[in-house]
Amino acid sequence: MMKVQVDGVFRFDSQVETRTFEEIEKVLEYASQTKTSLTRIMLDNMVVPLPNGDVDVSMLEQAVKLIDRRFETEASGNVTLETVHKIGQTGVDFISSGALTHSVKALDISLKIDTELALQVGRRTKRA
Repeated sequence: MMKVQVDGVFRFDSQVETRTFEEIEKVLEYASQTKTSLTRIMLDNMVVPLPNGDVDVSMLEQAVKLIDRRFETEASGNVTLETVHKIGQTGVDFISSGALTHSVKALDISLKIDTELALQVGRRTKRA
């Protein structure tokens, strides 16, 4: 997110998340009538998974055409490593995928230090 000074006032770029064509149309209408800091429209769950493992991106394609490069676009929801290429072909500017973080296994690391053991090791290695 960028901070820009306009007329002596700092403004931040803003993004809005949409889920339907109606929401996109409302955002576009508002932006056309208002001085806005909107830079990106997020298109959430406009990729529909199909039973065969493929995805239907027609809704996403229509949304990108409706926005018509007036704002950056970002696809999110139902994005996987297997479908990201097809989603990218719709013309969206950015793609975000929770699948990258949802599948990560946590590693529990403790920062507790046994000071007595550390001192013993330090003395033995002549570092304490």
